[in-house]
Amino acid sequence: MTYFDLYDEGRIALFKKREGENDARLLLLWALDIDMTELLSNYTSKEVSEEAAEKYRSAVRLRAEGIPLQHITHESHFFGLDLYVDENVLVPRFDTEVLVETVLRENPGMRTRIHDMCTGSGCIAIALAKEGGYERVTASDISRPALEIADANAMRNGVDITFYESDMFDQLGALTELDVIVCNPPYIRSDVCETLMPEVRDHDPRIALDGDKDGLRFYRIIAGEAPKYLKKGGRLYLEIGYDQAEDVKKLLADNGFKDIRAVQDLSHLDRVVCAKLQE
Repeated sequence: MTYFDLYDEGRIALFKKREGENDARLLLLWALDIDMTELLSNYTSKEVSEEAAEKYRSAVRLRAEGIPLQHITHESHFFGLDLYVDENVLVPRFDTEVLVETVLRENPGMRTRIHDMCTGSGCIAIALAKEGGYERVTASDISRPALEIADANAMRNGVDITFYESDMFDQLGALTELDVIVCNPPYIRSDVCETLMPEVRDHDPRIALDGDKDGLRFYRIIAGEAPKYLKKGGRLYLEIGYDQAEDVKKLLADNGFKDIRAVQDLSHLDRVVCAKLQE
């Protein structure tokens, strides 16, 4: 059986899925541990071992059952990083790169102390530490399994980050006079969580999605508590849902923040709210 024969088998099995052909190809690269150049160069000539073929077929069966591709391969890519992911963390989304880009653009220089809340896989904190060269990057999450994954991802990508197990600010008393707090909190309304695509609803951790009845629970906590941890003039960067900008802006304005604005993503939807603590 050649590369092409095996790919064709997977493509047919995933025919009903929107990204079936692409997923069949990506799973083939993963199962055979090859790159696209190797695949294209030997598409119809190289034989596949039975062991590799069974690994591929098993992965295709899982994908056909709705298991996310990243949960099968345990691989995710974000901001040029290679990250391990599983069912304990939210799979990093491309839209979140807008959050990282905004922080990097507006906070150049090494004498910057940044804390990433609700870190999950660690993707935001690791990208900032890798690209920003900041004095100190810390991160926190309520989930111990998530923190273990984030710590492993930090080591995998060669950055030094201190992680805290904390329910929002509860265990962050030692972190004061921060220059920047960044967060991609759970922000989907509870009732909307039930309507999400099955691959998200049934496989991403609910704790990383559900923002309570109005989706604003964690923004209220951040708006009220962040001023205790930021230095005067410190900056706050929050990822938001496309329709939450005005509500989040008001929460921040009511809690001593100024220069509040929204940054849009490539689809021209509000994606990040930025603010500065009054001096």
